Amino acid sequence: MSKRTEKTIVDIAEELKLSVSTVSRALNDNPNISARTKDKVKKMARKLGYRPNALAAGLRNNKSKTIGLIVPRISMFFPATISTIIQNKLQEHGYNLIICQSNDSYEQEVALVNTLYSARVDGLVVSTTLYTTDFSHFDVFKDNKIPLIFFDRVPKDYNVKVIKGDDYVGGYTATTHLIEKGCKDIVHISGPLSCNLYVERVAGYKNALQEFKLPFKKTRVFYHELTRDNAWQTCEKIFAQPPFPDGIFASNDTTAITIMQYCRKINVRVPEDLKIVGYSNDPRTEIVTPPVTSIDQYPAMMGERVVAALMELINTAPSGTPRYSQEIIPIQLIARESSAGTAKRGGKKK
Repeated sequence: MSKRTEKTIVDIAEELKLSVSTVSRALNDNPNISARTKDKVKKMARKLGYRPNALAAGLRNNKSKTIGLIVPRISMFFPATISTIIQNKLQEHGYNLIICQSNDSYEQEVALVNTLYSARVDGLVVSTTLYTTDFSHFDVFKDNKIPLIFFDRVPKDYNVKVIKGDDYVGGYTATTHLIEKGCKDIVHISGPLSCNLYVERVAGYKNALQEFKLPFKKTRVFYHELTRDNAWQTCEKIFAQPPFPDGIFASNDTTAITIMQYCRKINVRVPEDLKIVGYSNDPRTEIVTPPVTSIDQYPAMMGERVVAALMELINTAPSGTPRYSQEIIPIQLIARESSAGTAKRGGKKK
Protein backbone atom coordinates (compact mmCIF):
# COMPACT_ATOMS: atom_id res chain seq x y z
CA MET A 1 0.00 0.00 0.00
CA SER A 2 1.49 3.37 -0.99
CA LYS A 3 1.86 6.02 1.65
CA ARG A 4 -0.57 8.93 1.26
CA THR A 5 1.18 12.21 0.44
CA GLU A 6 -0.32 15.46 1.70
CA LYS A 7 -0.63 18.11 -0.99
CA THR A 8 0.73 21.57 -0.20
CA ILE A 9 0.43 25.05 -1.68
CA VAL A 10 3.70 24.26 -3.48
CA ASP A 11 1.90 21.51 -5.44
CA ILE A 12 -0.92 23.89 -6.34
CA ALA A 13 1.59 26.52 -7.45
CA GLU A 14 3.43 24.03 -9.66
CA GLU A 15 0.20 22.84 -11.31
CA LEU A 16 -0.93 26.39 -12.09
CA LYS A 17 2.52 27.86 -12.80
CA LEU A 18 1.96 30.49 -10.12
CA SER A 19 4.16 31.64 -7.27
CA VAL A 20 3.64 30.09 -3.84
CA SER A 21 2.91 33.54 -2.38
CA THR A 22 0.16 34.14 -4.96
CA VAL A 23 -1.44 30.78 -4.16
CA SER A 24 -1.26 31.52 -0.42
CA ARG A 25 -2.88 34.93 -0.84
CA ALA A 26 -5.57 33.51 -3.13
CA LEU A 27 -6.48 30.80 -0.60
CA ASN A 28 -6.76 33.48 2.10
CA ASP A 29 -8.96 35.74 -0.08
CA ASN A 30 -6.43 38.53 -0.24
CA PRO A 31 -8.13 41.54 -1.92
CA ASN A 32 -5.07 42.12 -4.12
CA ILE A 33 -5.67 38.80 -5.91
CA SER A 34 -8.22 38.79 -8.74
CA ALA A 35 -11.45 36.83 -8.42
CA ARG A 36 -10.45 34.78 -11.48
CA THR A 37 -7.15 33.71 -9.90
CA LYS A 38 -8.81 32.94 -6.57
CA ASP A 39 -11.36 30.74 -8.31
CA LYS A 40 -8.69 28.93 -10.30
CA VAL A 41 -6.54 28.31 -7.20
CA LYS A 42 -9.44 27.06 -5.09
CA LYS A 43 -10.61 24.68 -7.82
CA MET A 44 -7.12 23.20 -8.10
CA ALA A 45 -6.91 22.92 -4.29
CA ARG A 46 -10.12 20.89 -4.27
CA LYS A 47 -8.94 18.74 -7.16
CA LEU A 48 -5.66 17.90 -5.42
CA GLY A 49 -7.32 17.32 -2.06
CA TYR A 50 -5.35 20.11 -0.42
CA ARG A 51 -6.03 20.66 3.28
CA PRO A 52 -4.77 23.84 4.99
CA ASN A 53 -2.59 23.25 8.04
CA ALA A 54 -4.48 25.25 10.64
CA LEU A 55 -2.02 24.35 13.38
CA ALA A 56 0.94 25.64 11.42
CA ALA A 57 -0.93 28.81 10.52
CA GLY A 58 -1.82 29.29 14.16
CA LEU A 59 1.77 28.92 15.23
CA ARG A 60 2.84 31.55 12.69
CA ASN A 61 0.29 34.18 13.72
CA ASN A 62 -0.13 33.06 17.35
CA LYS A 63 -3.85 32.48 16.74
CA SER A 64 -5.64 29.14 16.45
CA LYS A 65 -9.01 30.75 15.54
CA THR A 66 -10.52 28.18 17.92
CA ILE A 67 -12.44 28.65 21.16
CA GLY A 68 -12.89 26.06 23.90
CA LEU A 69 -16.28 25.53 25.56
CA ILE A 70 -16.86 23.41 28.68
CA VAL A 71 -20.42 22.62 29.75
CA PRO A 72 -21.72 20.19 32.39
CA ARG A 73 -23.83 18.06 30.06
CA ILE A 74 -24.60 18.72 26.42
CA SER A 75 -27.79 16.64 26.75
CA MET A 76 -29.50 19.28 28.92
CA PHE A 77 -31.73 21.85 27.21
CA PHE A 78 -30.09 25.01 28.55
CA PRO A 79 -26.41 24.24 27.81
CA ALA A 80 -27.34 22.58 24.50
CA THR A 81 -29.16 25.71 23.34
CA ILE A 82 -26.37 28.03 24.46
CA SER A 83 -23.72 25.83 22.81
CA THR A 84 -25.55 26.05 19.48
CA ILE A 85 -25.84 29.83 19.70
CA ILE A 86 -22.17 30.23 20.68
CA GLN A 87 -21.01 28.04 17.80
CA ASN A 88 -23.15 29.85 15.24
CA LYS A 89 -22.10 33.30 16.42
CA LEU A 90 -18.41 32.37 16.59
CA GLN A 91 -18.54 31.14 13.00
CA GLU A 92 -19.72 34.61 11.97
CA HIS A 93 -16.46 35.91 13.44
CA GLY A 94 -14.35 33.24 11.73
CA TYR A 95 -13.81 31.07 14.82
CA ASN A 96 -14.33 27.35 15.34
CA LEU A 97 -15.56 25.82 18.59
CA ILE A 98 -14.38 22.79 20.55
CA ILE A 99 -17.26 21.63 22.78
CA CYS A 100 -16.40 19.54 25.85
CA GLN A 101 -18.59 18.23 28.66
CA SER A 102 -17.43 17.75 32.21
CA ASN A 103 -20.30 15.42 33.16
CA ASP A 104 -20.38 17.40 36.42
CA SER A 105 -17.01 15.88 37.41
CA TYR A 106 -14.52 18.32 38.92
CA GLU A 107 -11.62 16.04 37.96
CA GLN A 108 -12.84 15.91 34.36
CA GLU A 109 -13.19 19.69 34.29
CA VAL A 110 -9.57 20.12 35.44
CA ALA A 111 -8.37 17.71 32.74
CA LEU A 112 -10.38 19.51 30.04
CA VAL A 113 -8.97 22.91 31.02
CA ASN A 114 -5.43 21.56 30.64
CA THR A 115 -6.27 19.88 27.32
CA LEU A 116 -7.78 23.04 25.85
CA TYR A 117 -4.85 25.13 27.01
CA SER A 118 -2.47 22.67 25.31
CA ALA A 119 -4.62 22.91 22.16
CA ARG A 120 -3.78 26.65 22.07
CA VAL A 121 -7.38 27.87 22.04
CA ASP A 122 -7.76 31.63 21.71
CA GLY A 123 -10.31 31.76 24.52
CA LEU A 124 -12.24 29.60 26.97
CA VAL A 125 -15.94 29.71 27.89
CA VAL A 126 -17.09 27.67 30.89
CA SER A 127 -20.19 26.66 32.81
CA THR A 128 -18.71 24.87 35.81
CA THR A 129 -19.66 21.61 37.48
CA LEU A 130 -22.08 21.56 40.39
CA TYR A 131 -19.17 20.97 42.75
CA THR A 132 -16.48 23.38 41.53
CA THR A 133 -15.42 25.57 44.46
CA ASP A 134 -11.68 25.73 43.71
CA PHE A 135 -11.04 27.59 40.45
CA SER A 136 -7.24 27.54 40.50
CA HIS A 137 -7.06 25.22 37.46
CA PHE A 138 -8.25 28.18 35.37
CA ASP A 139 -5.27 30.30 36.48
CA VAL A 140 -3.24 29.12 33.47
CA PHE A 141 -5.64 31.08 31.22
CA LYS A 142 -5.67 34.15 33.46
CA ASP A 143 -1.91 34.17 33.98
CA ASN A 144 -1.33 34.00 30.23
CA LYS A 145 -3.99 36.64 29.53
CA ILE A 146 -6.09 34.27 27.40
CA PRO A 147 -9.74 35.42 27.36
CA LEU A 148 -11.81 33.49 29.91
CA ILE A 149 -15.55 33.81 30.46
CA PHE A 150 -17.83 31.96 32.87
CA PHE A 151 -21.56 31.72 32.23
CA ASP A 152 -24.62 30.36 34.09
CA ARG A 153 -22.71 28.34 36.73
CA VAL A 154 -20.07 30.83 37.75
CA PRO A 155 -17.54 31.63 40.51
CA LYS A 156 -18.36 34.32 43.04
CA ASP A 157 -14.91 35.75 43.79
CA TYR A 158 -12.66 35.03 40.84
CA ASN A 159 -11.36 37.92 38.73
CA VAL A 160 -12.90 37.13 35.35
CA LYS A 161 -15.86 38.05 33.19
CA VAL A 162 -19.11 36.44 34.36
CA ILE A 163 -22.43 36.26 32.46
CA LYS A 164 -25.25 34.73 34.46
CA GLY A 165 -28.99 34.56 34.81
CA ASP A 166 -30.90 36.51 37.44
CA ASP A 167 -31.38 33.45 39.62
CA TYR A 168 -32.36 35.31 42.78
CA VAL A 169 -35.15 37.07 40.89
CA GLY A 170 -36.06 33.74 39.28
CA GLY A 171 -36.49 32.04 42.66
CA TYR A 172 -38.39 35.02 44.04
CA THR A 173 -40.66 35.27 40.99
CA ALA A 174 -41.50 31.55 40.94
CA THR A 175 -42.39 31.53 44.64
CA THR A 176 -44.34 34.80 44.49
CA HIS A 177 -46.36 33.43 41.57
CA LEU A 178 -47.39 30.38 43.62
CA ILE A 179 -48.29 32.58 46.61
CA GLU A 180 -50.38 34.87 44.42
CA LYS A 181 -52.19 31.76 43.14
CA GLY A 182 -53.20 31.00 46.74
CA CYS A 183 -50.46 28.57 47.82
CA LYS A 184 -49.60 28.64 51.54
CA ASP A 185 -47.39 25.56 51.89
CA ILE A 186 -44.71 25.66 49.18
CA VAL A 187 -41.99 23.04 48.78
CA HIS A 188 -38.76 23.95 47.03
CA ILE A 189 -36.62 21.29 45.31
CA SER A 190 -33.13 22.72 44.83
CA GLY A 191 -29.81 21.62 43.43
CA PRO A 192 -26.68 21.40 45.64
CA LEU A 193 -25.72 24.63 47.41
CA SER A 194 -22.14 24.25 46.16
CA CYS A 195 -23.46 25.85 42.95
CA ASN A 196 -24.27 29.56 42.67
CA LEU A 197 -27.55 28.92 40.83
CA TYR A 198 -29.20 27.19 43.73
CA VAL A 199 -27.84 29.45 46.45
CA GLU A 200 -29.52 32.37 44.70
CA ARG A 201 -32.78 30.58 43.85
CA VAL A 202 -33.17 29.41 47.45
CA ALA A 203 -32.53 32.98 48.62
CA GLY A 204 -35.27 34.23 46.30
CA TYR A 205 -37.64 31.51 47.58
CA LYS A 206 -36.95 32.43 51.23
CA ASN A 207 -37.39 36.15 50.69
CA ALA A 208 -40.69 35.69 48.86
CA LEU A 209 -42.03 33.65 51.80
CA GLN A 210 -40.80 36.30 54.23
CA GLU A 211 -42.35 39.15 52.25
CA PHE A 212 -45.75 37.43 52.29
CA LYS A 213 -45.36 36.44 55.95
CA LEU A 214 -45.29 32.70 55.28
CA PRO A 215 -42.99 30.54 57.43
CA PHE A 216 -39.78 29.08 56.02
CA LYS A 217 -39.51 25.41 56.96
CA LYS A 218 -36.25 23.54 56.45
CA THR A 219 -38.25 20.34 56.04
CA ARG A 220 -39.89 21.82 52.95
CA VAL A 221 -36.60 22.28 51.03
CA PHE A 222 -34.73 19.41 49.35
CA TYR A 223 -31.20 19.56 47.94
CA HIS A 224 -29.81 17.13 45.36
CA GLU A 225 -28.81 16.78 41.72
CA LEU A 226 -31.89 17.52 39.68
CA THR A 227 -32.36 14.18 37.94
CA ARG A 228 -35.58 12.27 37.34
CA ASP A 229 -34.64 9.51 39.79
CA ASN A 230 -33.81 11.97 42.56
CA ALA A 231 -37.02 13.89 41.92
CA TRP A 232 -39.09 10.69 42.16
CA GLN A 233 -37.45 9.76 45.47
CA THR A 234 -38.11 13.25 46.81
CA CYS A 235 -41.76 12.99 45.80
CA GLU A 236 -42.02 9.78 47.82
CA LYS A 237 -40.84 11.74 50.86
CA ILE A 238 -43.07 14.75 50.22
CA PHE A 239 -46.21 12.68 49.77
CA ALA A 240 -45.45 10.00 52.37
CA GLN A 241 -48.07 11.48 54.69
CA PRO A 242 -50.31 14.55 54.86
CA PRO A 243 -50.46 17.46 55.03
CA PHE A 244 -49.41 17.66 51.41
CA PRO A 245 -48.04 20.92 49.99
CA ASP A 246 -50.25 23.02 47.75
CA GLY A 247 -47.32 24.34 45.70
CA ILE A 248 -43.89 23.14 44.55
CA PHE A 249 -41.15 25.28 43.04
CA ALA A 250 -38.68 22.97 41.24
CA SER A 251 -35.27 24.27 40.18
CA ASN A 252 -35.43 22.56 36.81
CA ASP A 253 -38.10 21.34 34.41
CA THR A 254 -37.08 17.67 34.55
CA THR A 255 -37.98 17.75 38.24
CA ALA A 256 -41.24 19.62 37.61
CA ILE A 257 -42.35 17.10 34.98
CA THR A 258 -41.41 14.18 37.24
CA ILE A 259 -43.54 15.68 40.03
CA MET A 260 -46.53 15.76 37.70
CA GLN A 261 -45.98 12.12 36.77
CA TYR A 262 -45.79 11.14 40.43
CA CYS A 263 -48.95 13.12 41.25
CA ARG A 264 -50.82 11.32 38.49
CA LYS A 265 -49.76 8.02 40.05
CA ILE A 266 -51.15 8.93 43.50
CA ASN A 267 -54.22 10.82 42.22
CA VAL A 268 -53.11 14.29 43.28
CA ARG A 269 -54.53 16.70 40.71
CA VAL A 270 -52.41 19.41 39.06
CA PRO A 271 -53.26 22.28 39.32
CA GLU A 272 -56.42 21.73 41.42
CA ASP A 273 -54.66 20.16 44.43
CA LEU A 274 -51.05 21.10 43.71
CA LYS A 275 -49.50 23.90 41.67
CA ILE A 276 -46.07 23.50 40.12
CA VAL A 277 -43.46 25.89 38.73
CA GLY A 278 -40.29 24.65 37.01
CA TYR A 279 -37.17 26.40 35.76
CA SER A 280 -35.54 26.77 32.31
CA ASN A 281 -38.58 26.75 30.02
CA ASP A 282 -37.54 23.47 28.42
CA PRO A 283 -39.65 22.81 25.26
CA ARG A 284 -41.12 19.73 27.01
CA THR A 285 -43.00 22.04 29.39
CA GLU A 286 -45.35 23.06 26.58
CA ILE A 287 -46.25 19.56 25.39
CA VAL A 288 -46.84 17.68 28.65
CA THR A 289 -50.32 17.58 30.21
CA PRO A 290 -50.93 19.93 31.83
CA PRO A 291 -48.32 22.32 30.40
CA VAL A 292 -45.83 23.45 33.05
CA THR A 293 -45.30 27.00 34.27
CA SER A 294 -41.58 27.72 34.08
CA ILE A 295 -38.91 30.42 34.31
CA ASP A 296 -37.42 31.36 30.95
CA GLN A 297 -33.67 32.05 31.23
CA TYR A 298 -33.24 33.40 27.67
CA PRO A 299 -30.41 31.04 26.66
CA ALA A 300 -30.14 32.59 23.18
CA MET A 301 -29.57 36.02 24.69
CA MET A 302 -26.95 34.62 27.06
CA GLY A 303 -25.14 32.82 24.23
CA GLU A 304 -25.06 35.98 22.13
CA ARG A 305 -23.73 38.03 25.03
CA VAL A 306 -21.03 35.44 25.74
CA VAL A 307 -19.72 35.69 22.17
CA ALA A 308 -19.92 39.50 22.14
CA ALA A 309 -17.95 39.69 25.39
CA LEU A 310 -15.42 37.13 24.14
CA MET A 311 -14.80 39.03 20.90
CA GLU A 312 -14.30 42.20 22.90
CA LEU A 313 -11.67 40.48 25.05
CA ILE A 314 -9.94 38.89 22.06
CA ASN A 315 -9.79 42.17 20.15
CA THR A 316 -8.49 44.16 23.11
CA ALA A 317 -4.78 44.02 23.80
CA PRO A 318 -4.26 42.23 27.15
CA SER A 319 -3.12 44.57 29.89
CA GLY A 320 -2.73 44.07 33.61
CA THR A 321 -4.65 41.74 35.88
CA PRO A 322 -8.19 40.83 34.76
CA ARG A 323 -10.92 42.25 36.96
CA TYR A 324 -14.21 40.74 38.00
CA SER A 325 -17.17 41.98 36.00
CA GLN A 326 -20.68 40.61 35.97
CA GLU A 327 -23.48 40.77 33.43
CA ILE A 328 -26.98 39.66 34.39
CA ILE A 329 -29.40 38.14 31.87
CA PRO A 330 -33.06 38.69 32.81
CA ILE A 331 -35.63 35.98 33.48
CA GLN A 332 -39.36 35.78 32.75
CA LEU A 333 -42.07 33.59 34.23
CA ILE A 334 -44.07 31.77 31.54
CA ALA A 335 -47.43 30.94 33.14
CA ARG A 336 -49.14 27.74 32.03
CA GLU A 337 -51.80 25.35 33.35
CA SER A 338 -49.71 23.68 36.08
CA SER A 339 -50.15 26.76 38.27
CA ALA A 340 -53.57 27.95 37.09
CA GLY A 341 -56.56 28.74 39.31
CA THR A 342 -56.61 29.13 43.09
CA ALA A 343 -54.92 26.68 45.45
CA LYS A 344 -56.85 24.57 47.95
CA ARG A 345 -55.28 24.73 51.41
CA GLY A 346 -53.60 21.50 52.45
CA GLY A 347 -53.68 19.66 49.13
CA LYS A 348 -55.39 16.35 48.51
CA LYS A 349 -54.87 13.32 50.73
CA LYS A 350 -54.32 9.79 49.48
